[in-house]
Amino acid sequence: MSEAPLTWSIGALASGLIVQYLPAPTRLVYLVFIGVFLAQALGVALLTEATGRRPGLRAALIPELAVPRHLRRLLLAVAPVLFAVWSLGGFYGSLAPALARQLSGSDSAVIGGLGLVVLTVVSSVTIVAFARIPPRTVMFLGITLLVLGSLGTLLAVEASSVTGFFACTLVCGIGFGAGFQGGMRTVVPLVAEHERAGVLSSIYVICYLGMGLPAVVAGILVVHGGGLSTATRDYSLFVVTFAVATLISLLRVRGRTRPASLTCAAHDDVRCAPSPNR
Repeated sequence: MSEAPLTWSIGALASGLIVQYLPAPTRLVYLVFIGVFLAQALGVALLTEATGRRPGLRAALIPELAVPRHLRRLLLAVAPVLFAVWSLGGFYGSLAPALARQLSGSDSAVIGGLGLVVLTVVSSVTIVAFARIPPRTVMFLGITLLVLGSLGTLLAVEASSVTGFFACTLVCGIGFGAGFQGGMRTVVPLVAEHERAGVLSSIYVICYLGMGLPAVVAGILVVHGGGLSTATRDYSLFVVTFAVATLISLLRVRGRTRPASLTCAAHDDVRCAPSPNR
């Protein structure tokens, strides 16, 4: 689960360095992407199949979104925090670069990308560090730090403090990693093997909507609303609202029972997890 945030950090730092120091950055970055995609295509071609192939190329391209009935309430309970943490990622990918440059008084593209780098590196480390902590505890910690980090970022912007901005970004990064990992580990261990594709697809639809939709709205607010500071305030309060909504939902949703169809191998601690509170 830590690969996606870490990839963001590499992309943000590399993009900033390309824009700042290399020629023709608007063209070079696409050449870099083409090279990366070709390497990925080669890697996928060399992968061994974990399951048997199913005929039908057209059918394979149709997304599979399915959540078993026994998991729907639980997924709805953690959906707000998944949406919120990825909204935070969208903020640091869209508004934070301009905000960091404004607070630091620098036009450096590298400075602009550092916010996303800090957020994603810290979140990746958090995911690894909290791997053995019970997911419910991780969720509550993530929610708390999301609220504190978001409000702290808002105060740092009001005070025009670049140091405060990056310090609160570090707190948000821990909240991101804890919230994302806690949400995933609350739901995924209760999913039968044949249900995983549909459930994970549903989870990532929530995540990517959280990353994209608020960022688009924030862009509209920057252009047609009160500017960058106002959009930052609204974005921070939005993340706080969704984090608090998750807290309320989790307090209402208690222990879940496992589906009767779920079987597990003794060596697979993910499928054998007795409950999301382990």
